[in-house]
Amino acid sequence: MEHPATSVDVEPPVTVQGAGELETLARILPRLPRGSRTDLGPGDDAAVVSAPDGRFVVTTDLMVHGPDFRLAWSSPYDLGWKAAASNLADVAAMGAVPTALVVALAVPGETPVADLEALADGLRDACAVMAPGCGVVGGDLSVSATLTIAVTAFGDLEGRRPVTRDGASAGDVVAVSGPLGRAARGLALLFRLGVDHDGAPDAVAAAGLRGRDPDVGWQLAPTPPVADGPLAARAGATAMLDLSDGLALDAGRVARASGVVIDLDSGSLGADPTAALSGGEDHSLFATFPPDSLLPGGFRAIGTVRAADPGSPPVTVDGVDPGATGGWDPYRRWSGDRG
Repeated sequence: MEHPATSVDVEPPVTVQGAGELETLARILPRLPRGSRTDLGPGDDAAVVSAPDGRFVVTTDLMVHGPDFRLAWSSPYDLGWKAAASNLADVAAMGAVPTALVVALAVPGETPVADLEALADGLRDACAVMAPGCGVVGGDLSVSATLTIAVTAFGDLEGRRPVTRDGASAGDVVAVSGPLGRAARGLALLFRLGVDHDGAPDAVAAAGLRGRDPDVGWQLAPTPPVADGPLAARAGATAMLDLSDGLALDAGRVARASGVVIDLDSGSLGADPTAALSGGEDHSLFATFPPDSLLPGGFRAIGTVRAADPGSPPVTVDGVDPGATGGWDPYRRWSGDRG
């Protein structure tokens, strides 16, 4: 005997517009880590975070739907993880230990509150994995037609000097901790295969790619070696920065600030030197160390610092100017958008 088909009523998701700010915050805040340096967390006009050193490192980063990520490719959890990772890496690149994040979100009114809960889970888990003891201590919610995530991160130097970009000297060892070009390879795969027949980002295709290729996962939710930043500072790193915009571009920033030439060894750039030089968003740590240093943590040597002559290019590969290598500049054309 055949039974007639029955319809099942599915409750629509609760949106931020339907829930309002207070209910949305009530669902998000319990999911966020407090942090071991938090004296006063979310709920007041401002947070209070201890700074035993008497100083603190502060940085901020913005992620905007379109140029920085695609909702068809990145889950809300991914976005929370990546927003934390990019800021934690910047703090680590100063040689500091991340202590606190402040997160501001501007989202469309139809955004499900569950998406913001998942984003909060990504922030929480990223802190737990990369910076245990770092808390999310506050932020703001607003409405916008374009999903925007702004994170401000704080760090403790623990009595050490900050490791800046201008300290590299001729003879120093150039080293990196973390992958080179992995996020760029993942992004290239997404643009090539994570799209529909019209070339628009496609969630199903992207999920399949992610299951097959770990580079796609690194692009969407990287895990930079945050703990290696303070290790590098303790080991005497002379200069350091986070590789967010591409090795050649970022190494050039150190070279110009220090008045030197960064000479990279092509044999240390992996199987795809082009991706290593031009690809951004790995958030690996690039540093220079005095000659004969014992490299700490996951750092490996990839080149040498040389004295600059008049007209020298800031970055060379095996002593030769590599020419235009690309990299990420939000106001100029790149070989592809960010993920």
